[in-house]
Amino acid sequence: MASNSAKTFLVCHGAWSAGWAWKKMHPLMQAAGHRLITPTYTGLGERAHLANPSIDLETHIQDVLNVIKYEDLRDFVLLGHSYGGMVATGVADRARDRVSQLIYLDAFVPADGQSLVDLNEPLRARVRELASSGGWRMPPNPTSPDTSPADLEWLNALRVDMPIKCAETALKLQHGELELPRSYIYCTRIPPGDTFGQFARRAKDDPAWRYYEIDASHSPNVTAPEALMALLRKIVA
Repeated sequence: MASNSAKTFLVCHGAWSAGWAWKKMHPLMQAAGHRLITPTYTGLGERAHLANPSIDLETHIQDVLNVIKYEDLRDFVLLGHSYGGMVATGVADRARDRVSQLIYLDAFVPADGQSLVDLNEPLRARVRELASSGGWRMPPNPTSPDTSPADLEWLNALRVDMPIKCAETALKLQHGELELPRSYIYCTRIPPGDTFGQFARRAKDDPAWRYYEIDASHSPNVTAPEALMALLRKIVA
């Protein structure tokens, strides 16, 4: 049931994914009285027909800023998942008067001037290899091993290759360091490499952050939606 504590959540989704990957969260958000908005970046999901080599991080930041503008969103919770942490940081920088709080879900947390490949060594090697062979898109990473067969079929049918410029573009903060209330959710079913441990440790040690853990693999919106919903309710309460 909706109440005075009803929130609007705006999601910046992960790489190779799109708004569709948050399908399981919509009924849970609705039942909790919240509104969930899950836009899709240019070149992915239902916008895959727009894919081209010029798409970069800046394109995806602008995609989300336009949703904020045209939906006239204010006082909302901005949630960045995985690569979406890059996008959410750029969005929060430019719409900081409209964002009430920022949540990073097993996500990259870039500083000004950093790109995705700066923060992810294995990805840097992949992108370099693709670029040297003239490719402009990178295929998806494997899904988490605990993904159910039905979800695996669903994800594999819909995930698409990602323009490599999204990984190469450095984030440019236009208004200095972010000082918004922020939380980090670390997914503790860690794959080899532990890409997000560096950001989790930093958030855990920094009093400016609220730090949480969830017993889930990298995409709890798919593999553990109820647990994720319970934690998000706690964070925004």
